[in-house]
Amino acid sequence: METPQTVANEETTGLAIRKLILRNGLSPGDIVMLTAAVRDLHLCHPGRFVTDVRTSCPALWENNPWIVRLDENDPEVEVIDCHYPLIHHCNREPWHFIHGFHQFLGERLGVPIRPRHFRGDIHISDLEKSWMSQVHEMTGVDTRFWIIAAGGKYDYTLKWWSHARYQEVVDRLADRVRFVQVGEDGHHHPPLRGVIDLRGRTDLRQLVRLMYHADGVLCPVTLLMHLAAAVEMRPGRPKNRACVVVAGGREPPSWEAYPHHQFLHTVGALWCCDDGGCWKARLRPLGDGDEKDRPENLCLDPVGDLPRCLDMITADDVVRAISRYLDGFAPHLIPSRPA
Repeated sequence: METPQTVANEETTGLAIRKLILRNGLSPGDIVMLTAAVRDLHLCHPGRFVTDVRTSCPALWENNPWIVRLDENDPEVEVIDCHYPLIHHCNREPWHFIHGFHQFLGERLGVPIRPRHFRGDIHISDLEKSWMSQVHEMTGVDTRFWIIAAGGKYDYTLKWWSHARYQEVVDRLADRVRFVQVGEDGHHHPPLRGVIDLRGRTDLRQLVRLMYHADGVLCPVTLLMHLAAAVEMRPGRPKNRACVVVAGGREPPSWEAYPHHQFLHTVGALWCCDDGGCWKARLRPLGDGDEKDRPENLCLDPVGDLPRCLDMITADDVVRAISRYLDGFAPHLIPSRPA
């Protein structure tokens, strides 16, 4: 497919333009990382490629300037199933998740692709920016807020922190932070008191727009931490969104953490994660027939309803991490709470 831009670039470079359809059916957090690879493919090799995608999350590609609709039946189109095998080396080699799709695509296409920005590539249109947030709609006030996810998916229960500790954090910061709780229907997201409840009330695009308005995020290792980095901030606020991640010992921080996040981990503090993340899936079997119930995928050191690596992270730790942002950027991140 030719556009004025690609034709001009072809005349400039003298190189044939390759048409790509990139496919991936993984979770939204993975797709955020793929958006970064598409962006950086074009930034590193302008005019060399035309790209389209087939993924599980079309909403994450809305307004994306690097996407052009291509026909899978076009004989000039290359269809590539995208993976990130680099994850198998992340415990012992210094790689971040953002390098995963970059390295795979670079090897597949025979071109070097380096990350040009340390974040995914999510685009908000000017029209979307002009809309009031769901929080504004509900409260009638353009309230400053943090997004909180106090649960997770059933496939990886090892990521779940204590619901009681999340509640303690909300209670202790009640005079400083308005929390907005989110979570997808069908996942484990028990309600918190003293929050604005948007559980089950945001589709993926609405969640992106909600993130645009948010000052910060509190979550486990999940989509929200990647959106916190990838979605731009509203004007007049810090360049990067505050984010506190309750991570424990499952993933190595070098693979998951962003430099402007508070990534609370215990990797290296326990025998089960003394040489990188354990990458286990569940605390205990759920009996759902999933392979994640197998003994090799279960936590080696449970303490009550938590893996020891998460039990070591206290509400004090999280309150302290959030307070660093509140104190450091005051008054910019101190929410104005309605009466």
